[in-house]
Amino acid sequence: MAPDTTTADAVELVQLLDDRGRPCGTAPKAEVHHAQTPLHLAFSCWLFDDEGRTLVSRRAWSKRTWPGVLTNSFCGHPAPGEEPAAAVERRAPQELGTRVGGVRALLPDFRYRAVMADGTVENEVCPVFSARLLGDPRPAQDEVAELRWMAMDELVAEVERDPAVWSPWMRMQLEQIRAR
Repeated sequence: MAPDTTTADAVELVQLLDDRGRPCGTAPKAEVHHAQTPLHLAFSCWLFDDEGRTLVSRRAWSKRTWPGVLTNSFCGHPAPGEEPAAAVERRAPQELGTRVGGVRALLPDFRYRAVMADGTVENEVCPVFSARLLGDPRPAQDEVAELRWMAMDELVAEVERDPAVWSPWMRMQLEQIRAR
């Protein structure tokens, strides 16, 4: 079940996980990312169009983690007890201003840990999905600074040319998606 976001004071919780990836508690999302970020559940989604292009986003400059970096279409955190695929469908309108359909698992067991220059850690079990937009995106400014469609070969070339401008999770996912 998704968190109640109908009130301004609703606290978004993330699902904490033990070393084996099993639920072991919750924490407020606003407090979970720091130098000792506990393992928690997330998701990542790659949106594709009929031409096989993927929607790439630049994270908003106000984001706590990896502000302004280029990355895959969108990411988020399932609420405690929420299936990651359902979280993809819930989160798309909040972040991109439109719904998605055809959600399917690409990398169901993806897990990563990455450290920002300031010491902030991402530590996530992060199933990766693909989906399609069901309308024109109208991204939330506090989530997305820009969007653009890219052919996969163009994306690969840009990541190889300047990997530092891309999120570490996207680079890892791209490598695994290409290997499939």
